Amino acid sequence: MADPSSYRPKPGQIPDSPGVYKFRDEHRRVIYVGKAKSLRPRLSSYFQDLAHLHPRTRTMVTTAASVEWTVVGTEVEALQLEYSWIKEFDPRFNVKYRDDKSYPSLAVTLNEEFPRVQVMRGPKKKGVRYFGPYGHAWAIRETVDLMLRVFPVRTCSSGVFKRSAQIGRPCLLGYIGKCSAPCVGRVTPEEHRELAEEFCDFMAGRTGAYIRRIEQDMHRAAEEMEYEKAARLRDDIEALKRALEKNAIVFNDATDADLIAVAEDELEAAVQIFHVRGGRVRGQRGWVTDKVEAVDTAGLVEHALQQLYGEEKGDAVPKEVLVPALPEEAVAVTQWLAGRRGSQVSLRIPQRGDKKDLMTTVQRNAQQALVLHKTKRASDLTTRSRALEEIAEALALDSAPLRIECYDISHLQGDDVVASMVVFEDGLARKSEYRRFQIKSFEGQDDVRSMHEVITRRFRRYLQDKEKTGEWTEEQTADSVEEDGRPKRFAYPPQLVVVDGGRPQVAAAERALEELGIDDVAVCGLAKRLEEVWLPDDEDPVVLPRSSEGLYLLQRVRDEAHRFAITYQRAKRAKRFKSSPLDSVAGLGETRKQSLIKHFGSVKKLKQATIEEICEVPGIGRKTAETVAVALAQAAPAAPAVNTATGEIMEDNGDSTDE
Repeated sequence: MADPSSYRPKPGQIPDSPGVYKFRDEHRRVIYVGKAKSLRPRLSSYFQDLAHLHPRTRTMVTTAASVEWTVVGTEVEALQLEYSWIKEFDPRFNVKYRDDKSYPSLAVTLNEEFPRVQVMRGPKKKGVRYFGPYGHAWAIRETVDLMLRVFPVRTCSSGVFKRSAQIGRPCLLGYIGKCSAPCVGRVTPEEHRELAEEFCDFMAGRTGAYIRRIEQDMHRAAEEMEYEKAARLRDDIEALKRALEKNAIVFNDATDADLIAVAEDELEAAVQIFHVRGGRVRGQRGWVTDKVEAVDTAGLVEHALQQLYGEEKGDAVPKEVLVPALPEEAVAVTQWLAGRRGSQVSLRIPQRGDKKDLMTTVQRNAQQALVLHKTKRASDLTTRSRALEEIAEALALDSAPLRIECYDISHLQGDDVVASMVVFEDGLARKSEYRRFQIKSFEGQDDVRSMHEVITRRFRRYLQDKEKTGEWTEEQTADSVEEDGRPKRFAYPPQLVVVDGGRPQVAAAERALEELGIDDVAVCGLAKRLEEVWLPDDEDPVVLPRSSEGLYLLQRVRDEAHRFAITYQRAKRAKRFKSSPLDSVAGLGETRKQSLIKHFGSVKKLKQATIEEICEVPGIGRKTAETVAVALAQAAPAAPAVNTATGEIMEDNGDSTDE
């Protein structure tokens, strides 16, 4: 590990101007590339006290052995040079989106004498017009099949084209009218290229003019009593409309825009892009990246813009780019995009209307992509085994923790304090083993005390089961399993207890185990802010590598415990808000409660009723009526209802009916 002070530039050596800088390791490999509006303050920030740096930045500067920079004239030039260097050097500490070469695009090879329409994957080629990308290749083929009726462009390979030219006979598509058969000279190269360009114009969103022109030709043919021609043109119009229906209309106007959304957690981020052309969603793509540098949402957006448009020109860069957060140097990025397009580009965050609604959809897709990526990663057996081994090595465990239990505390400003216990066995969630707890020993907010109570209750139950059944061994006793053959929930302990929190929570969990005399269960805590792993009695945390599968598994366990706890806490709070004084009346079921409310209209009016009036309700006898009256009289007055929009306290006039 290098000391950053060993290669820190001398005072006054760094220029105060825009530029791009590179950190290199001891082998002269570029490990990080960055840009700055002013190089001096930016580079100086890397050489402060290591304790004040983000853990990822700290890892980078201690891996590096030198730094160098290049001065440029403007921030736009810095942006372009940064992209070029990241592409050239592939630095390990820069965010790099995993490419989307698996996404197919519809391509028109305008660089050939006879342009061909085909499905293409991989890097883009010069002179080829691309549309998409699409989610599936079959979606492209269906669209092309419909459009070939109107634009019979060549779709065959070079081999088929040459063979047809040699034998003087077109392929099947030429015979059925879905190819203009340039191979046998039915059309000239110029006429075929015109067809290909019209095909491109239609795919680019200029659809109205073509449909109107064909409709005029259809009406003209009908007037001239050329009914077969009119019928064929009618079918052509229907084919084009069906092709358009495959792209959802999202804007009524002819909007050309790309919408970019980001979903992220502490370790990874997913980016989704919707391409809208002519008011229709024409394509979609997505990336997932590891957050190898300290970067926020705005930084992720900037990296996405660089990768998306770094090699694009002209109409491939839309007039409008909608993002969830503006890059730090938004003006420079906008100028760079305008330079790529050759005209003005609007880079902004949608605030209202249809564009904001569509951005919500894109964001939902990004969230699903991140969840799907994590699910695929967690389902791999080899990956899970490696994760458990990494955890065992990092925490100095005797063996891989095949059973992990994680605990989390949840509350709302000290009210409805609950805890969750989730169980992972062999790296997979065991939801049937999940448990939830209400904090009983005290009231108020104290996460450390709550954690101590929960761990104590869980392992006291384990000791009680242990006394009844004996130690959990390969030979299970009859008392240690349920009727269906599954082991009881607390029949044996985990190898590892994970708590959501830092040193205080870990100390509380360890103290609870010591008080119960349990010394064979490892304990650690995962602090969410920096993803540090804390161990009992250790002054410093264990920092697992960012790419560690072990850290990923611990994070997933912690997040699941947090989800389970907050779900229970919200349900408990909602139940308390919906509670009624009638709930405390013994023997009063839901049906008779509803009858009382329906008869009187509200609890307030019921509270004002006499016992004789309550007895008038069908199914309510005098004894029950007396019990209801006493319960309502003893109930504390309900808090006044408040209009959340205005803050106004709303008086109950008794006219409303409580369901």
